[in-house]
Amino acid sequence: MSSNWIVCSTAVTFGRGSDEPIERLKAAGCEVRLNPYGRPLTKEEMLDFAGDASAIILGNDDLPASVIRRLKRLRIIARYGVGFDGVDIAEARDLGIEVTYAPASNREETADFTFGLILDLERHISQMVIDTRSGGWTKLTGTSLYGKTIGIIGVGQIGCAVARRAMGFGMDILGYDIVQRNEATVYGVVYTTLNDLLRRSDIITIHLPLDESTRNLLGARELRLVKPGSILINTARAGIVRHGALDNALQSGALAGFAIDVFSKEPPEHQPYYDYDNVLVTPHVAGNTFESSRRMGNIVVDNILAVKSGVEPPDPITPQHLYESMIVMGQSTGKQ
Repeated sequence: MSSNWIVCSTAVTFGRGSDEPIERLKAAGCEVRLNPYGRPLTKEEMLDFAGDASAIILGNDDLPASVIRRLKRLRIIARYGVGFDGVDIAEARDLGIEVTYAPASNREETADFTFGLILDLERHISQMVIDTRSGGWTKLTGTSLYGKTIGIIGVGQIGCAVARRAMGFGMDILGYDIVQRNEATVYGVVYTTLNDLLRRSDIITIHLPLDESTRNLLGARELRLVKPGSILINTARAGIVRHGALDNALQSGALAGFAIDVFSKEPPEHQPYYDYDNVLVTPHVAGNTFESSRRMGNIVVDNILAVKSGVEPPDPITPQHLYESMIVMGQSTGKQ
């Protein structure tokens, strides 16, 4: 095998928290290029940046068939994260290109951040920080988490990690998922329908992958069902919630608060509700810590070096993964 491997990372945070993954690639004879834009790449930028790449460390960029076909040297697409929407996996497989991911690599960090957003919304922390810094002294009355009900939409690895934390706050926990994992019940999750979860939950948090079947899963009809005074957290994918319906729910008071860390485009186009006092907007950082960056980076490197050496990578996206993902994503058809 030739050692002249070019590894292009579009993932903005790859190598940022730790140099170890980059140094491992260099030690293996790879040329490493890091994202020069600080954001996901367009199709044209991808071709210019990674046109001669043997490996792409993929961030939140789309990689459609039209681009994959023009990356003639590409041997592996190593997803820097757990989601693989936006990648034409069938095209990659047809061309003999491996597609890998980093399972559970930022599960705990995303769950931590989810609860950070919940606490901020329920106790008005950011609002009071801004007010106090500007000379104010307004003591806003918050809402306790103890005894409240949290509804987790998508009870996979991150959803279960959120449930574990909710147990510590003394919360009742509802879960909605087509695949009802026994592990979740250990953490107090009681499975129910989506409609029932929306009606009963004080806090709703989304942890689903995005596909055409989950796109706009929460629209006007669903948001009319929510319990008065509830809040909604989205650290999964932006397209799961309809922007217009969300704005209406916030303006009408149907939702008492909303927090989002994920966007269809980065940086996102400004939405009117970003300016509301009861909305938190963060720049897609839920899973990003020094520890998770090192962990994800090393998982990605393990996969790249395996393919470079001509062996099966440890974390391939297989037909079974796609099948299970389709089952989970089919939740949007079972709302009753």
